[in-house]
Amino acid sequence: MKKIAILLFVISAFSCKNTQTVTLKDNSDPSKYIEKISEKNLKTMLYTIASDEMEGRETGSKGQKKAGLYMIEQYKKNGIPFPKGATDYYQHIPASYLNARNDEKLPDSENIWAFIEGSEKPNEILVISAHYDHVGVQNGEVYNGADDDGSGTVALLEMAKAFAKAKKDGNGPKRSILFLHVTGEEHGLHGSRYYSENPLYPLANTIADINIDMIGRRDAEHVKTNNYVYVIGANRLSTDLHNAVVSQNDKYIKMDLDFKFNDPKDPNRFYERSDHYNFAKHGIPAVFFFNGVHEDYHGKDDIAEKIEYDALTKRTKLAFVVAWELANRENRPVVDKKK
Repeated sequence: MKKIAILLFVISAFSCKNTQTVTLKDNSDPSKYIEKISEKNLKTMLYTIASDEMEGRETGSKGQKKAGLYMIEQYKKNGIPFPKGATDYYQHIPASYLNARNDEKLPDSENIWAFIEGSEKPNEILVISAHYDHVGVQNGEVYNGADDDGSGTVALLEMAKAFAKAKKDGNGPKRSILFLHVTGEEHGLHGSRYYSENPLYPLANTIADINIDMIGRRDAEHVKTNNYVYVIGANRLSTDLHNAVVSQNDKYIKMDLDFKFNDPKDPNRFYERSDHYNFAKHGIPAVFFFNGVHEDYHGKDDIAEKIEYDALTKRTKLAFVVAWELANRENRPVVDKKK
């Protein structure tokens, strides 16, 4: 009888332990971590990324490489590693690839990546992307590219920090997140195209791409307010992705979502003009957050002093809560529309 009692106790203890192991985290509410997105941090980082020291971050240039080192320092400081399966924070891209379509004499360059592994579905990958190149120095003037796309660059860094804090607290994302800073966007979306053709993780395992390109200013259509963002592409492949953007905004951010440029007939064709497109063309749901074109677009006065940091912060928070939802929801977004 004593042996039976001991056996039952061991089975019961094992059962309890096993139950605790499979208990799933409820990560439905990101509220605690939304406030980790700091306007002060975004401003500090952007003043560095868009400084004259970075020489306009032309693809493969000394200044772009210096900006890349600064970004990697931020990831290291926040305890965010390079992706599993990679040897460092760089995805190297040879000059031969960058010049294959139009020989612009570009040197070798690099995508930069960082990674937070998922707790329950680590093999499913959410990509959050932004390009960190700009147009360099022209006629002796540094084209700093604070909005294009310094704003998206620092947004990724700050979002990664918030997700890292959540993971440290035991509330890390259920799916893995790849923070992907791509090069060569200004010359034809080269860096994102290279990743899509040479992915670190199978594209079949990539559930979506959130792309952030210019979120620090306002355009002429929104002179009276910066409480808006253009949403492009979310419903092109997936109703689920569109619904996630709308519901997360309604619940946490309450920004005006402008779908004007999402119209397939829009003559600007922004859907095809930023890095999300190299995911979408492979059937991966993608959304592009954008503030629209302003008077300093690709000009020498796209500087950190002109960024509206309240808008940058709020748009970063929107991208964060959408990422939180996609990384933690039960099912990946369903592709229910044609490319």
